[in-house]
Amino acid sequence: MSATETSTAFWVTHPGTGKLKSEPLAHVGSSDVLVRALYSGVSRGTESLVFNGRVPESEVDRMQAPFQVGRFPGPVKYGYCNVGVVEQGPEHLLSKTVFCLYPHQDRYVVPATMVLPIPENIPAARAVLAANMETAINGVWDAEPMLGEQISIIGAGVVGTLVAYLCAQIPGVTATLIDINPDRQVLAERLGLTFCTPERGPSDQDCVIHASGHPEGLRQALAQVGNEGRIIEMSWFGEGDVSIPLGGAFHSQRLSLRASQVGQLPAKLRPRWDYQRRLTLALSLLTDNRLDALISGESDFETLPQLAPKLFATGSDVLCHRLRYPT
Repeated sequence: MSATETSTAFWVTHPGTGKLKSEPLAHVGSSDVLVRALYSGVSRGTESLVFNGRVPESEVDRMQAPFQVGRFPGPVKYGYCNVGVVEQGPEHLLSKTVFCLYPHQDRYVVPATMVLPIPENIPAARAVLAANMETAINGVWDAEPMLGEQISIIGAGVVGTLVAYLCAQIPGVTATLIDINPDRQVLAERLGLTFCTPERGPSDQDCVIHASGHPEGLRQALAQVGNEGRIIEMSWFGEGDVSIPLGGAFHSQRLSLRASQVGQLPAKLRPRWDYQRRLTLALSLLTDNRLDALISGESDFETLPQLAPKLFATGSDVLCHRLRYPT
């Protein structure tokens, strides 16, 4: 590879605006791989906060993605759902289709240890869901669902739907996916999930997992959970303040509220699990063809600067938007 070769990446230049920038490719060392991107996925929740400049000052360091360049609020190159083909690198990875926690960029160089081969029975186009599945796995681990429990998942975005999908596969568990958008019922049915809108949400739940990103959803979780029940908060509100009723039933029913965040493994799993093992698990769980329903649209990478304001707008009904790269 010549020193003059370049790549193209998407940068958030300042809140609400992004552009494509050309930059030189790094040298490919003996322990590196050169990857040509096939697809990347737009993770609407976190990337929306980044694009709109809503990352709190206290979280600037903790929010850094593995290959982020720049600092919030910008200019910053951010993202973590990239699928591509190894064009140069160790023999065992050469020509393999791999997943990497890399931003939206058409070619990039990373250490070989930072890519994971995608199983042959999983389409590359679906593998952009791996990071969201990884987040969902962490949420389920934190929720600790048990056989026969009644569990509600509030928020039928990509992560919430994946959490419901995983919980529903536990024997005896009754998992209900809840969203204010009644159109999400179609998505739920395609995945074999029970769905309802908030006013029909079941009460006396053993566990409620909140992933809507809206304070009203968390307030509903407190109302739905039963005595000694637990609430797992998967939403991240950025700079927003959240007001919730912690009087009344919260104390009298001894409810518990805890956060789940993909950046940290549950303490009891750390001796046996690391991030690579968890991401490998996430990829292996993407064999179900029905999961393609979580891809709500696809467009060319070159159009991202024009699409971004709509993709990251408040109230957008976008699930996972997939970007395709020139072959």
